[in-house]
Amino acid sequence: MLFFRASAAFVLLAALAASPAFGTTVHHTPTSSHAKHSAHKGKSRSRRPRGQQAIDSARVTEIQKALIRQHYLGGEANGQWDAATKAAMQKYQAAQGWQTKLMPDSRALKKLGLGPDYSNAINAKNSSFAVPPASSTTPPAQSAGFAEAAGVSR
Repeated sequence: MLFFRASAAFVLLAALAASPAFGTTVHHTPTSSHAKHSAHKGKSRSRRPRGQQAIDSARVTEIQKALIRQHYLGGEANGQWDAATKAAMQKYQAAQGWQTKLMPDSRALKKLGLGPDYSNAINAKNSSFAVPPASSTTPPAQSAGFAEAAGVSR
C-alpha cells in the first residue's frame, strides 16, 4: 500500500511539473533559415503570365486575310490585332458553335486553313497531306468488310 501511494504521488508531481512546459510556446529567432523562408508565406508572389500573350503581326495578317475571305472581316489586312479583328474572330468562333475567347481557338485557325505547316517535316518529302476522301467513295465491298469487322449489322 505504501508503494502504491508513493508511485501515485510521484505521477502527480511529474504531471504538475510537466504541465507548464506543454503550455509554453517556443519563439525562434529570425536568423534561422526557416524563419527567412516562412516570412514569404503571407505575401503573394508575382506570377508570370502563362500562355500566348500576343500574336505576331505576320500571323495576324494571315488570320485577317482568312477572315476577310470568309466574309467575317471587312477592309484590308493590317497586321494589327485590333478590336475589329477580335470581334470578327469571336463572331466566327460563335458561328461554329465554339466558345469565344480572346485568343483564337486552334480549331478555328485550322478551319480557316491556317493549321500547322508540315511541309518542312522530316518525312514530308514525297508525302501527301491531303484530306482523306469522303466515306461515300469507299467501295461497297470494303464498307461491308468494315461493318462486319466492327460487328455492326447493316
